[in-house]
Amino acid sequence: MRPPSEPPPKSKRRTRVSLAAGLLALPAVVYFVVFNYLPMAGLVVAFKSFDVSQGIFGSPWNGLENFRYFLDSGDAARIMFNTIFLNALFLATTLAAGVTLAIMLNEIRSTLFKRVSQSVVFFPYFVSPVVISIMLQVFLAGASGGGGAVNDMLNLFSLPTLDWYTEPGPWPWILTVVKVWQLGGYMSVIFLAAITGIPEEVYEAGMIDGASRAQMAWRITLPLLRPTAGVLTVLGVGRIFYGDFGTIYAIVGDNGTLFDTTDVIDTYVFRALRQLGDFGTTAAVGLFQSVVGFVLVVIAVMIQRKYAKETSVL
Repeated sequence: MRPPSEPPPKSKRRTRVSLAAGLLALPAVVYFVVFNYLPMAGLVVAFKSFDVSQGIFGSPWNGLENFRYFLDSGDAARIMFNTIFLNALFLATTLAAGVTLAIMLNEIRSTLFKRVSQSVVFFPYFVSPVVISIMLQVFLAGASGGGGAVNDMLNLFSLPTLDWYTEPGPWPWILTVVKVWQLGGYMSVIFLAAITGIPEEVYEAGMIDGASRAQMAWRITLPLLRPTAGVLTVLGVGRIFYGDFGTIYAIVGDNGTLFDTTDVIDTYVFRALRQLGDFGTTAAVGLFQSVVGFVLVVIAVMIQRKYAKETSVL
């Protein structure tokens, strides 16, 4: 018989640890099952001619008609291009802004000034899209639609002004500036956390070799941020077929003159559901987005594994 003071066998200790870890993970598992997996049963709406009176499972099947309706519409190609183009712009510029801000903040020597600067650049992340829309109205059109701060500045330099809310051309770049302002500070916090994980000995070796602060930032900090940038890129690619509905709709709304460059899948689906009440087509477009997003993530991970295997997420 084993003495009472003898510790339990390794297998039993491992079982207890696994049980404790499982109990800790249980709330998260229940959350994802209830709110992410069970609702997937509703995907059948994408293949049905949905009738509210008959319900999800009682409505008649119509095969791929919902997908065909969207893809055969004259707007499908433009909307998909806008979605990919805008999201690619947002992803590239916010990542670049985050890395740049993180390196700049890391070089600040004053602890107080560094903390204040971090708070200032992070604050726009909490600003509501509605507030951003009002701010743009003031800058671009004025409080009463009679000019705007940007046009007033252009007048000072005798440059031609624009009626911004009737010119679709500049809006991809306006939205990109908004996203950089909104997410640049958020991204910088992620990269700053990665910078704190870089061993101090690496910088000391650089100082011994006579490298300046700028050279160490370029040749040490920036290369060591590649794994973090790679993970954020893969995650961003997974959502590249999803438009930023909240920001774009709050700013553009139902202004049809701007749809040529700003209308994305999410805003198109919202208008279709609101105006036509076509649940089947909207469900089909949502499923289409998810499948394409999954395929893009797989492709991005495969490319990352091939060209940067040491920094791959899988």
